[in-house]
Amino acid sequence: MRRGPGGGCRRFVYGAERSPGVLEAEVVMRRIVWLLVAFPAAAILVTLAVANRHSARLVLDPFRPQAPVLWIDLPFYAYLLIALVIGVALGGTATWMTQSRWRRTARKRAQEALRWQAEADRLARERDQTLAAQRREQGAGKALAVAGR
Repeated sequence: MRRGPGGGCRRFVYGAERSPGVLEAEVVMRRIVWLLVAFPAAAILVTLAVANRHSARLVLDPFRPQAPVLWIDLPFYAYLLIALVIGVALGGTATWMTQSRWRRTARKRAQEALRWQAEADRLARERDQTLAAQRREQGAGKALAVAGR
C-alpha cells in the first residue's frame, strides 16, 4: 500500500507510476506483435487444411483393426489441429504447474509486504499523533507564558 493523493492508501500496481502514454504504446506494440505472429500462423494452418483435406480413418479398436467397432473418419487436417490444441493445452498446464512454487513465493512475499506496510503506516500514525501532542503542549506552554507576563 502506498499513500495516494489526500493521504489515503492505495494498492501499488506494477507500472502504475508510468505515464498513460507509455502504457498505451505498450498495448499497441503488443497488438502489432500479436498480429505479426497470428496472421502467418493462420496462413500456415489454412494451407495445411487445404493440402490435407482428404479423409483419414482413426481406428480406436486395437483388437480388430480390419473390422473396427470404434473408428473416426475425419479430414487429416482435423487430426493435425486436434493434436496442436492438445499439445498447447498440455504444455500450458505443465508450465503452470511448474510455476506454482514461484506463485506461492510471490503470494507470501506480497502478504509480508502488506504486513510491513501496515506496520509502517501504524508507526507513521503514532509519530504524527506524538508530534501533534508535542505541538499542542508547546502551544499551551507558550500561551501560559504569554498570559503570565
